[in-house]
Amino acid sequence: MAQRIVLNETAYHGAGARKEIAGEVKKRGLKKALLVTDKDLIKFGVAKKVEDELVEAAIAYDIYDNVKANPTIENVQTGVDAFKKCGADFIIALGGGSAIDTAKAIGIIANNPEHYNVRSLEGVVVTSNKSVVLIALPTTAGTAAEVTINYVITDEENKKKMVCVDPNDIPAVAIIDPELMYSMPKGLTAATGMDALTHAIESFITPGAWEMTDMFEIKAMELIHKHLKNAVDNPTDKEAREGMALAQYIAGMGFSNVGLGIVHSMAHPLGAFYDTPHGVANALLLPYVLEYNADSPAKGKYKIIAKAMGVAGACSMTDDEGVTAAINAVKSLALSVDIPQKLSEIGVQEKDIPELAVAAFNDVCTGGNPRPTSIEEIEALYHKAY
Repeated sequence: MAQRIVLNETAYHGAGARKEIAGEVKKRGLKKALLVTDKDLIKFGVAKKVEDELVEAAIAYDIYDNVKANPTIENVQTGVDAFKKCGADFIIALGGGSAIDTAKAIGIIANNPEHYNVRSLEGVVVTSNKSVVLIALPTTAGTAAEVTINYVITDEENKKKMVCVDPNDIPAVAIIDPELMYSMPKGLTAATGMDALTHAIESFITPGAWEMTDMFEIKAMELIHKHLKNAVDNPTDKEAREGMALAQYIAGMGFSNVGLGIVHSMAHPLGAFYDTPHGVANALLLPYVLEYNADSPAKGKYKIIAKAMGVAGACSMTDDEGVTAAINAVKSLALSVDIPQKLSEIGVQEKDIPELAVAAFNDVCTGGNPRPTSIEEIEALYHKAY
């Protein structure tokens, strides 16, 4: 069977990488950008760092900042309208997964107007035309939205997070500039970093994983183990920020191509029901699902996870010892950066668990789980995490 890898045409990494925007815009003959971001990034001056590059290069732009933490259908549709109205011919996305996912959906619909009803994009949908040119600059080290073929939009009416998968949505250019991440507060740094760890681990044990994606994910785990706590404790630590920026990107290179599992399936409904930050949901659920998935063909890989997470002697462990070591290493890192450990701590209502379980089972990520599951087993996992 042929294995497929889809990545950005071009990616820049390192402090000050945002200065490459002008060259990419000019060589592509582009004229005007819609800068998709959020109000906080404007308020705290992060957007200005990108605006300054546009002004210096005399690149015209308008700003669209109607982006929620869990972006909605309405956010996307008003963004499409803004793109058309301002006469832009490309998009710059600045932010975490919320802003970049919103920009992906806008870019797809702008070139595929028959999908203005965003619900038509849910699941694996290969649209007729590529997105308009999208340049993505992440301000968090977690989602890797700048290198994936996925985006997630909330259907508020139906209390559902729609996972949309389409190779045509991948940004043409990814610019990973850790200087744009310095203003992340500790809680967001922790949550997004654990989100990146979840991406690395889930895609490492999914049945579709293979040598190239394993290479990405093992390195991502090593970098996150080394740098996440330092990035949380010392926000301007250059080495830690650069390490996390790289880790989340290469984790995205893997999971975008081989998929995820039920940590994400179970996290998505929490965002739809309670607006729970995605990284917090993933981080909290990860140890419970790892324990559940140990009863699968992926069991032998757990000691590799443990080694990547800094556990001495992991390679010589039995498979059972490797499972325990991997789960304990994940829990230890989560606790060290103050991640909540129970769903009851983050506002989840136990009465909703049956409905959450149905939504999770029907999520597109469920098919990538290494252990076949059921609504009943997912419901039991929610209760265990409660």
